Amino acid sequence: MATLELTIDDDVAVITVRRTRRLGSLFWAAIGWLIFVVAAAALAGLLPLPSPTDMDMLDRRAPISALHWLGTDGLGRDELARLVYGARISLTVGLCAPVIGITIGGALGMLAGYFRGRFETTVVGSMDVLLAFPPLILALAVTAYLGQSLLNLTCILGVLGIPAFMRVARATTLSLARREFVIAAQALGATHMRILLRELLPNVMLPLLAFFLLGVAVTIVVEGSLSFLGLGVPPPISSWGSMIGEGRESLEIAPRLAFIPAIAMFLTVLSLNLVGDTLRALTDPRQGAL
Repeated sequence: MATLELTIDDDVAVITVRRTRRLGSLFWAAIGWLIFVVAAAALAGLLPLPSPTDMDMLDRRAPISALHWLGTDGLGRDELARLVYGARISLTVGLCAPVIGITIGGALGMLAGYFRGRFETTVVGSMDVLLAFPPLILALAVTAYLGQSLLNLTCILGVLGIPAFMRVARATTLSLARREFVIAAQALGATHMRILLRELLPNVMLPLLAFFLLGVAVTIVVEGSLSFLGLGVPPPISSWGSMIGEGRESLEIAPRLAFIPAIAMFLTVLSLNLVGDTLRALTDPRQGAL
């Protein structure tokens, strides 16, 4: 939405076009859901929830009741407790893995876009090789060699996310490296490090942070897929993906065991996509502020 302002100064009419964006109710609903999920995961230990690992074989697949708000799973464990504690795993992997990607990939992308030449060719070529390697095969190989753990899973997904962040950082740096403020800094004798940190980094970080939220959404889905296949965190720790995988055995008896974590993952990923798309539109590098 654009509004037109007319100001008169010393008999000179100055027309200023000011663009305002309405975030909309969907954006704020997505923000509210994300705050709710993060708060529930962070405060899980303080909430009046039973242990997510306590089993009661006499109360298997119990329906929704006052004692078990979402019922119990196939081993008699409280489904709500597992859902909340599972959010911890999904969000931890979903947030930490993209941090690895944005740190390493962002740095490589900025250096490649600024220095160009052989370094850029080497970086881009190595990222192409990493992209060409099947991610599932890499996850299987690392898991088989190092074992299943939260740290290993996070590192695997973090490494797989480096090429995407590198490309975003490189493309943004290429569009900014020959701008007037960079040329002026070079003319004033600024070092390469100062130009990268003081001039380019603040402008590159805006699209990177917007892309970071989209990376979190993708990572949560990938982690859920790996956990569904049994390549995620080892039991009795649960994530949304492992809950969906365990719930598929009870689809005919208690389909909610698979649908509830699937809905939670769907809403979280959808919210991250909505927020990420909105922030990406607001920080379009083609309109990059200097």
